[in-house]
Amino acid sequence: MLINEIFYSLQGEGPWVGLPSIFIRLGGCVEPLCPWCDTKYALDEYTDMACSDIIKQVRTLSCTNIVITGGEPFLQWESGLTELHDKLLELGYHLQYETSGKVPVPDLKDATIVCSPKYIEGMWIFDPTNLSNIDIFKFVAQEETFDDIIEFITKNQIEKKRVYIMPIGATREEQLKNMESVFNFCKDQGYRMTPRLHTLTFNGKRGV
Repeated sequence: MLINEIFYSLQGEGPWVGLPSIFIRLGGCVEPLCPWCDTKYALDEYTDMACSDIIKQVRTLSCTNIVITGGEPFLQWESGLTELHDKLLELGYHLQYETSGKVPVPDLKDATIVCSPKYIEGMWIFDPTNLSNIDIFKFVAQEETFDDIIEFITKNQIEKKRVYIMPIGATREEQLKNMESVFNFCKDQGYRMTPRLHTLTFNGKRGV
């Protein structure tokens, strides 16, 4: 498998926000690429690792929650990720996946699937056939995108309890700039708000 990094931290956003977690970041993504992506280094910085070596590294970290992210993790579902998924579950780990929803998302009842649909040049880049396999939808937001987020949620009949909104910002300053408007947007619409704790704390530092 193509692995960008494996590290221990706190989940910075979404339904597991603040939860101690092991991150397995897979390499590679799918065009069109998100212009505000803060993990572009995962596109072409990776090491080819055997499943057994990934497991060995994970087991050196004292945590049972694992976030599998990218890049786009489900690009590798048929080339090693299925095996890794099954072995991690056998060892008692709890799994959360972070996906863009641009590629097929498997039907997984034994993991939490969090999707961040990408809004690029006025279009949602998302495969609607994935809707039934996604547990949580997570949107980066600023005032200019609020109406488009509502339109996506309404069109796809997504329950509000499954929606998390976070202020856009690859830096602490940018996130704080958008935080008040996102707070009021979530309050008015009945969505859940999540910060991006890693950005607030470390201001764009990698591997945290």
